[in-house]
Amino acid sequence: MDTDLLKTFLEVSRTRHFGKAAENLYLTRSAVSFRIKQLEGILGVDLFERLRNNIQPTPAGERMLGHAEAVLNAWERAKQDIILNQQHRSQLTISAGHNIWDAYLQRYLQPLHLGLEGVALRTEVLSESVMTRQLIERSLDIAITFDPPKLDEIELVKLAQIRLFLVSKQKGLTLEQVSNQAYIKVDWGTAFNITHAQAFTMLPAPILHTSSARMALDFLHNNGGAAFLPEVLVESYIADNTLHYVENAAPITRNVYGAYWAENERLANVEQAIAILSAGNTKAV
Repeated sequence: MDTDLLKTFLEVSRTRHFGKAAENLYLTRSAVSFRIKQLEGILGVDLFERLRNNIQPTPAGERMLGHAEAVLNAWERAKQDIILNQQHRSQLTISAGHNIWDAYLQRYLQPLHLGLEGVALRTEVLSESVMTRQLIERSLDIAITFDPPKLDEIELVKLAQIRLFLVSKQKGLTLEQVSNQAYIKVDWGTAFNITHAQAFTMLPAPILHTSSARMALDFLHNNGGAAFLPEVLVESYIADNTLHYVENAAPITRNVYGAYWAENERLANVEQAIAILSAGNTKAV
């Protein structure tokens, strides 16, 4: 099967529009339509319901989404494995959940590069559901997440603990006074949301709800307000008095986990990477 057909299918699924998909893929609208018809002909089913200005996947189309992503991921990994140069004997794929990069993983990229001799790295930021699916499909070596999947044959290792502090541009702000401020709610996963709902009922409805800590930080700088952000991301701004800790607001902690298949054919490299990622995990990040 031509992988371009799958790429086109995924783009139409994402945009819900043949014209927008065509623009994003640098194709004509008729070319996009032809590719979708080709794929439907190969599979023998309709993948989309074509209504005026309303393109929706059929049940078959919904089921096809995961398979299309899996095939393309496997194909990309195969290409990279094949073209590894003489300095790289193997490739390790590491994916992280949203906000893991800024809160934890960024400082480990260089140690991984230097510590995994002969290993090429592939890193991605993915949703929890996609990481779980790729672990099951064996197209992902290590998933780094706040909420790890509980699956048979999956090894879980606690890598670090992250402290999330409520910070503001206003100095001397108390927790009670935050109710009069613009609040930016960052999605730090299930356990955070539970603690947030139980212990911080005084916080106002968020003016911005985001899965990106960087976006929240930029919004905070530009508009003021308050947000829960990781210590590693705000410590330099705290030091120069650009941001301040909200008084009497206890930090919320989140554990970071590494998940991998125990029978991975690259297990030696995986365990070496886990050792690098968990270095100093007795201290909060």
